[in-house]
Amino acid sequence: MTETGRSRWIALVVLCVGMLMIILDSTVVNVALPSIQRDLHFSQPNLAWVVNAYLITFGGLLLLAGRLGDLIGRKRVFMAGLALFTLASLACGLSNSQGFLIGARFVQGIGGALTSAVILGMVVTMFPEPQEQGKAIGVYSFVAAAGASLGLLLGGIVTQAINWHWIFFINIPIGVITALFAARLVARDGEVPGLHWGIDIAGAGLVTSALMLAVYTIVKATDYGWGSAHTLGFGAAALALLGAFVAREATAKEPLIPLRIFRSRNVSGANVVQLLMVAGLFGMFFLGVLFMQHVLGYSAIGTGFAFLPVSLGIGVLSLGFSARLNARFGPKATLLPGLAMLILGLVWLTRVPIHASYAVDLLPSMLLLGVGAGLSFPSLMTLSMSGATPSEAGLASGLVNTTLQVGGALGLAVLAALSTTRTSHLLASGSSHTAALTGGYHLAWVVSAGIATAALIVALVVLQTVRGGARDTEVVEERPAEEVAGKPAYSEAV
Repeated sequence: MTETGRSRWIALVVLCVGMLMIILDSTVVNVALPSIQRDLHFSQPNLAWVVNAYLITFGGLLLLAGRLGDLIGRKRVFMAGLALFTLASLACGLSNSQGFLIGARFVQGIGGALTSAVILGMVVTMFPEPQEQGKAIGVYSFVAAAGASLGLLLGGIVTQAINWHWIFFINIPIGVITALFAARLVARDGEVPGLHWGIDIAGAGLVTSALMLAVYTIVKATDYGWGSAHTLGFGAAALALLGAFVAREATAKEPLIPLRIFRSRNVSGANVVQLLMVAGLFGMFFLGVLFMQHVLGYSAIGTGFAFLPVSLGIGVLSLGFSARLNARFGPKATLLPGLAMLILGLVWLTRVPIHASYAVDLLPSMLLLGVGAGLSFPSLMTLSMSGATPSEAGLASGLVNTTLQVGGALGLAVLAALSTTRTSHLLASGSSHTAALTGGYHLAWVVSAGIATAALIVALVVLQTVRGGARDTEVVEERPAEEVAGKPAYSEAV
């Protein structure tokens, strides 16, 4: 390996450490919520804002952050986000009141959006050669997917061994070390258009407001009910803002998000598949934690170890086999069996009894979910970035992360609401508390399997591949007229 090649792989590790810090933070906080509630005397509704404050800014700013990376430089945006996230983590760790912690989490979400939105775009521009790019995306996918389950284990250990403040303090040395290495090892962006290219301020305001309002509506729907005036009103307002944004982008001279990116069926389809897949998986993680602790009696650390096969499965597949399978058979052919395994893993959970044996009742599901996610995530990342030109890789990266966050928030809200409603009905009919909880979780996992099945159907119908020998390839249409005009192009699958 040449010195330049070695430097790029080291830079990839640095970027992935930054991403891992953000992914871990999300799940680590979930494990620590009971301790935070006791220490700061949160009510149950207010406690949700420890998570929601972060989700609203993080999910709402990803597209804008990705586009800023394209215009002013992805390394610059990454470094700014890393600094803001690290400082906000310090503030979270020092919090001694409810308002201070929620405010710090709000700022932390801004830093997380700036940091994570541009990473995938940096990865695909650092590794333009298809085989190397497949391996690099595999590493990124492992960090993004496995970090969630690893966070459950880390959160349990830190919270039980020290206290909840340290789930935020551990971000500080990671953030500082990552920033020092990134400043030295991550290459500067080439010539970038700059803000004088014309950032669409109106479009930025509309899409950021729409996404923040959509995430807020989703996360609060569990409290107010999906058919309530509150949920319907805010949901309609979010859709109206999103419609106004689309109309703006269709007519803007220099749009924030050129709508031509959605002409690629692979790019659009992969993001829809990812949104559905993540909606099913995130709800599974959240409700799986509750099932193991409230029904099976697992400790926080025991729960983390129970999910470890998921992380191992994702790691083995993402860091090796998936890239070779994508290169040999194409991303769509690799994705489909991965989604099928996810469906089987979720279906297996629907039969887990109250007195479950881990080896018989849970381990097979964990293995199926790990292998399925390990095959699916790298394939989806490859398809999502397949049409991105170097000048719009940040935007495509932000879009990928947006579907991840919105899908996760939507899935969690819907599945948690269904589980709670089912449990209440079973309790009213005379079932024991444990049986009622289990019935609620089983219903949620049935719906999760249904959502994953919808993802598989979309993948079969929408995603396009053209058989090219032993490997699936795309027919790509370049946009020379727009390039001549000085505008960034976006390839289309036709």
